[in-house]
Amino acid sequence: MAGRAEASVEAVFREERGLLLAALVRRFGDLDLAEEVTSEAIEAALVHWPAEGVPPKPGAWLMTTARRKAVDRLRRDQAYAARLAVLQVEAERAAPAPPSDGGLPDERLQLFFTCAHPALPAEDRAALTLRCLAGLTTPEVARAFLVPSATMGKRIVRAKNRIRTLRIPFRVPDARELPGRLPGVLQVIYSIFTEGYAASAGPDLQRLDLAEEAIRLARILRRLLPEEREVAGLLALLLLIHARRDARTGPDGDLVLLDDQDRSRWDRAMIEEGTALVATALTGGPPGRYGVQAAIAALHDEAADVASTDWPQIVALYDVLRGLAPSPVVELNRAVAVAMRDGPEAGLELLEGLAEEPRLRGYSPYPAARGDLLSRLGRAEEAAVAYREALASAGTEPERVHLRGRLAEVTGQQ
Repeated sequence: MAGRAEASVEAVFREERGLLLAALVRRFGDLDLAEEVTSEAIEAALVHWPAEGVPPKPGAWLMTTARRKAVDRLRRDQAYAARLAVLQVEAERAAPAPPSDGGLPDERLQLFFTCAHPALPAEDRAALTLRCLAGLTTPEVARAFLVPSATMGKRIVRAKNRIRTLRIPFRVPDARELPGRLPGVLQVIYSIFTEGYAASAGPDLQRLDLAEEAIRLARILRRLLPEEREVAGLLALLLLIHARRDARTGPDGDLVLLDDQDRSRWDRAMIEEGTALVATALTGGPPGRYGVQAAIAALHDEAADVASTDWPQIVALYDVLRGLAPSPVVELNRAVAVAMRDGPEAGLELLEGLAEEPRLRGYSPYPAARGDLLSRLGRAEEAAVAYREALASAGTEPERVHLRGRLAEVTGQQ
């Protein structure tokens, strides 16, 4: 019984913690209070459920318990209660509470927009989203960002204080604001996934736990905003990239490039789901950046091998993307696609045009791409210089192992 109760609590914590937290923040207007009583409710469940059995609606049980604990706490601290009451009145003026149907209201959408508010620094947005919506503990969030727990704890406290001090409303932006605010929410999830897909530092190439949390958050957002095509585009993009996770590393965790991956190891169910979402993202109006990126990922996933990949269409999609979300990284990726379509010399010419781009300095994929194209052109000495430059800025050990191997190949040709 004890094991079953603990498993049920863990499932509720992972799947419904954000929902509980959002409803409590909505009710009481304070993240700290909501987090504390949520934790206390879970502790109470661990005491009662083994003896009394797991209730039919564990989420509702936790919500009732947490609410009672919050009310008890506010009764004991009248000054705190008065301050929260003021905040609550202001929040309800900004966005009246939805009518209750007696069930557990899903107010995670408000929490998404609160955690990703533009008044918060970018690094705080991702940390707070993982803490509040993904349900990660502070040490887990700290591990995700490769910082000490104490540092992350201070960062999360700072974000909460800023929300409180600035009286950031706990609400979904209205129809006029949504187009300007939604990209920030999508960017937070995409940033979390990017760190999971290609870790910025450490011994491993991928952080699968982080990538999967990002996908879970994107799925929640998709359920909450089913009409938003860019949300479908983002979820599609994450699924189509994550589908290759098992083939991206070898038995020892070493990097396996797209050209060399065993495509039979790609997750076909995930690719089918992502491809269907691409159709949704690209239908009904001008495409968004995530929908276009997802379409590029889908072309890679649908190809039997690198040679049969539809490179002309990928280049065309990058041409669209550079108009929607211009960046040096988009130009870099487009140059690589052009090299695959037109040959290494054409791609290298485009890469050389990015040489003075300050945002690519210290970005190892740039010199690594140059090294690859120079090597294909037989310019081994220049390729070696590029690979040494890439090696100096590589973040993870698998990347360094791969680059050392490439460097050894081209120096052996000199």
